[in-house]
Amino acid sequence: MPAARISQRISAIAESATLAVDAKAKALKAAGRPVIGFGAGEPDFPTPGYIVQAAIDAASQPKYHRYSPAGGLPELKQAIADKTLRDSGYKAEAAQVLVTNGGKQAVYNTFATLLDPGDEVIVPTPFWTTYPEAIRLAGGVPVEVFAGPEQEYLVTVEQLDAAVTDRTKILLFVSPSNPTGAVYSPEQVKEIGQWAAAKGLWVVTDEIYEHLTYDGVPFTSIATAVPELGDKVVILNGVAKTYAMTGWRVGWMIGPADVIKAATNLQSHATSNVSNIPQVAAIAAVSGPLTAVDEMKVAFDRRRKAIVAGLNAIEGVECPTPKGAFYVYADVRALLGKELPSASGPVRPATSAELAALILDEVEVAVVPGEAFGPSGYLRLSYALGDEDLATGVARLQDFLGKAK
Repeated sequence: MPAARISQRISAIAESATLAVDAKAKALKAAGRPVIGFGAGEPDFPTPGYIVQAAIDAASQPKYHRYSPAGGLPELKQAIADKTLRDSGYKAEAAQVLVTNGGKQAVYNTFATLLDPGDEVIVPTPFWTTYPEAIRLAGGVPVEVFAGPEQEYLVTVEQLDAAVTDRTKILLFVSPSNPTGAVYSPEQVKEIGQWAAAKGLWVVTDEIYEHLTYDGVPFTSIATAVPELGDKVVILNGVAKTYAMTGWRVGWMIGPADVIKAATNLQSHATSNVSNIPQVAAIAAVSGPLTAVDEMKVAFDRRRKAIVAGLNAIEGVECPTPKGAFYVYADVRALLGKELPSASGPVRPATSAELAALILDEVEVAVVPGEAFGPSGYLRLSYALGDEDLATGVARLQDFLGKAK
């Protein structure tokens, strides 16, 4: 029997559903179709000018034309440590920071460094599509713990406790959440962190949406709120969402020095240093004011309210109001099995994946189905797109889904 061309390990990886939806939407747009894309979590704002200028200035300096340390420019590592203390009250040294090629590499590096084959990671669900794939690539086993809209997509300690086995090593904790926009209260964060500490678990906390909360809801870092976690916590973050820098590809992980040293060794063989020019831009971002962020939040908040109201006006759609990030997670279970029109005749989508495909084909609106984040029956929509596109897209959804019978 001939050997397989592609390894089992790589063949088992699911494609990033969010990027796949975004790519299809952009391809249709390029072909002249008037597609409205709610798929990618990407602010429609340009990167603030002072950050861009820092990159332009850096590009003319020969020292940035060379290799730099695999773990990141020392001045950026220090700036990240300073920013973390400023924003979340967590004190870390520069030696505890690894600068990565975007947040995804930070996620992969962390799980690859901490997990041995068979180790389990508790993954509150709905989850960002990359988490379970990164866990599996590292030889780990993702254990999903689902919280639906009835719980505002927030898992409880009781649910987490029921998921623990003798192979459990890590709790993944994400607040504000992608894909749901859910935010845990300070009390909930503390309760969950103390539970993890009592169980002796590592906590990997993704804080990339830390500056995007609404309605006066505070962001709470579990690393700061629960000091008893000690040196068994890793913080993931990056500049992509806060500073509208998705394409610059600068993320980081903060953790115990031995973990960071090991992850840096991994990165030295995988990619070496992050491109120096974006690193300099990131220094300007994390060291500068949050004025641009606050201005973007005003627009995000306006769009958040508009999309929630628009979706909830559709019979069969239930859309909780998110408290953070820039996503809504709409419950469309009541629409599944209902008859909807299509170019080839009436159809009855049985899953949210089928419903999302139908919506794209029939009314040229791109949304991401719940299957990308956990159980079927939900749609994720990003409201980080422009106001006009948002209004047009929601109107198309109202018109189309309103025909369900």
